[in-house]
Amino acid sequence: MKKNILLGLTIVSLLLSSASIQAQNAPFGTEEDVNYSKTLWAVMIESNLAGDNAIRTIPYEGVDPHGKMLETFFTNATIDGHKGSLVIKRNFGPEGVEANDILADPDKYLGAITVMFQREKGYDEENQNWFWAKYLPNGSLDKNAKGVQLAGRVAKGAEQGCIACHTNAPGEDFLFTADALSTSPISMMK
Repeated sequence: MKKNILLGLTIVSLLLSSASIQAQNAPFGTEEDVNYSKTLWAVMIESNLAGDNAIRTIPYEGVDPHGKMLETFFTNATIDGHKGSLVIKRNFGPEGVEANDILADPDKYLGAITVMFQREKGYDEENQNWFWAKYLPNGSLDKNAKGVQLAGRVAKGAEQGCIACHTNAPGEDFLFTADALSTSPISMMK
């Protein structure tokens, strides 16, 4: 009986260790990624791009995986001395929610805030140096099915996920909103 219990505990321990090693080897969700995402969130709060005093706009119809209705903001931000392009997408749901519902009570329908921040050269040249994060409405990071926090080079090398999807965007900027950053008044002031 004791041998069976010890064997069971050993197997559970190995499985947990294996999951921990997989999480550590992921190209995202590292301690450095999580810390960077906290700095990014603080800058978004300070700039009124997240949190209780967040600037609002008219929501528009979205697509999966972001939500049925979206608000998107294009701007620049400075993180640790680096000024980069910042794309913030507020993801609203559930199915059937309409713009007027969100305008009346945005916090009720906000499901997540997905972010792309273009970091310094050398961060991830292959993917235009984008840092990805998916925040829950309270500013904590969402996690994937394996429990890895969604910040950093999210799903790099995977068949699905942020990078896999955005590599299919037209142009070479990883943005589906064709050249929005290069033509926006904000980016012209860089």
